[in-house]
Amino acid sequence: MTEEEKQSKDDIKFMKEARKQAMKAYALKEVPIGCVITCEGKVIARGYNRRNTDKNTTSHAEINAIRKASKKLGDWRLEGCTLYVTLEPCQMCAGAIIQSRMDRVVIASMNPKAGCAGSVLNLLEMDGFNHKAQVTRGVLEEECSQMLSGFFKELREEKARKKQEAKESVE
Repeated sequence: MTEEEKQSKDDIKFMKEARKQAMKAYALKEVPIGCVITCEGKVIARGYNRRNTDKNTTSHAEINAIRKASKKLGDWRLEGCTLYVTLEPCQMCAGAIIQSRMDRVVIASMNPKAGCAGSVLNLLEMDGFNHKAQVTRGVLEEECSQMLSGFFKELREEKARKKQEAKESVE
């Protein structure tokens, strides 16, 4: 087995772990975004989106996982670590990834409206910063995209149902 084949098997394995975290967010009716951070081939931190639950703008999957990884390693520097996330990081999370000195980022789905790892901007690989992360895109993209699409479809249906119920109660 080549290093590339092994790497992609590891990427799939760890992205499945990130997807499990996203399902925790989904169960809370949060946007289903999940993240795991690995070091030396082992998961050292997990996180999922909890913005509404925590009533906290910064409670994104990546931020939650970075906080846990830093605590686990006893350092703010996460050199030698890889972050796996089900949706392309926003500008805040991409900035935190660069600030933490993460070596590598693996992304499932891209986010054309707010992504900062190649969609709107590419903060992770931008010249001029004191650190860059290696980025791999599209690992389990279809599965993660479908989960997000399903979530937003359910949200729209729920909103329409509530609107209809409100309309009927007035009549």
